[in-house]
Amino acid sequence: MADDNKIPVPDEVANAIRTLISWAGDDPSREGLLDTPKRVARAWREYCAGYEEDPGLHLSRTFEEVGGYDEVVLLRDIPFQSHCEHHMAPIVGKASIAYLPKNRVVGISKLARVLHGYARRLQVQERLTAEVAKCIWDNLQPHGVAVVIEATHGCMTGRGVRTPGVGMTTSRLLGCFLDDSRSRKEVMSLMGY
Repeated sequence: MADDNKIPVPDEVANAIRTLISWAGDDPSREGLLDTPKRVARAWREYCAGYEEDPGLHLSRTFEEVGGYDEVVLLRDIPFQSHCEHHMAPIVGKASIAYLPKNRVVGISKLARVLHGYARRLQVQERLTAEVAKCIWDNLQPHGVAVVIEATHGCMTGRGVRTPGVGMTTSRLLGCFLDDSRSRKEVMSLMGY
């Protein structure tokens, strides 16, 4: 991202944050809060940077010369942060992404970039899991795709039921990982499940 202090913040955005601070019970003109509206606005611009990109573009450069490799490609425990669309609270977790290539592979960092492209939007974990899997399926056209996401949700730990330490796991399997029990068992075992 560009230098954080150079990103312009529209007055209506800063005023909305001042209103929220006041509504929460504090004084937005207090010294410690004077610059908070612009900092919060810039932070949210960064948190939601995924709206400004097409995650599928990260998968456009592929490699066919893989020395005959035709087994599972797996990237495990990719950390990510998102925000829940219901309360705008943090979702913090990790994802494991696997695919079984047909004729081509993609640089492994691209799998993490796809995850982050979708995570940097207001989300629910179920949709995030499905979007990552579909993007890889549509763009790489592999034999199979498996995505498993584990995360904790600030809307559950910091408000409402206030139950820390609870994790949520979601998965999306496509192609051979959905249809073939041996392939599904192999990929889930490689992921540690």
